[in-house]
Amino acid sequence: VAIDFETANQYRCSVCSVGIVVVEQGIIKDSFYHLIKPNPNFYCHWATDVHGITYFDTIDAPSFPEIWRDIHCKVAGLPFVAHNSPFDEGCLRAVHQRYEMTYPDYEFHCTLRAARKAFPDLTNHQLHTVSSHVGFELINHHHALADAEACARIALTLL
Repeated sequence: VAIDFETANQYRCSVCSVGIVVVEQGIIKDSFYHLIKPNPNFYCHWATDVHGITYFDTIDAPSFPEIWRDIHCKVAGLPFVAHNSPFDEGCLRAVHQRYEMTYPDYEFHCTLRAARKAFPDLTNHQLHTVSSHVGFELINHHHALADAEACARIALTLL
């Protein structure tokens, strides 16, 4: 399961969108994208500058527990992969803690670390650079679903 979060502010628990791509036997089988009402519910201008999501986009969005109930049923027991997994795993842990939800100790793998080992001569190892190198053009960078799909494509190549 490739996962990507965007956050509203400096707190990792302030997830405001999530993108998920489910891969089975080397094929993308499903994907999900949701806007989430962040907690705490405020946006820093630099976050909005990166991903374009604003307070008004998420004011009526469901909270993380509402979204995760549906997602968890579809990904339970599957390993996760993220580009710079400490960030996304940190978001997932922080938002579980914020809502006093039990964290199931998800297994995480990192395509950033894998890419640094596999492609040491790339100019950089940012998501758009690595995804392009493996043949996937990331069109809408910092949209959680687009980033999750790029991560899935990298994982299919490297992991």
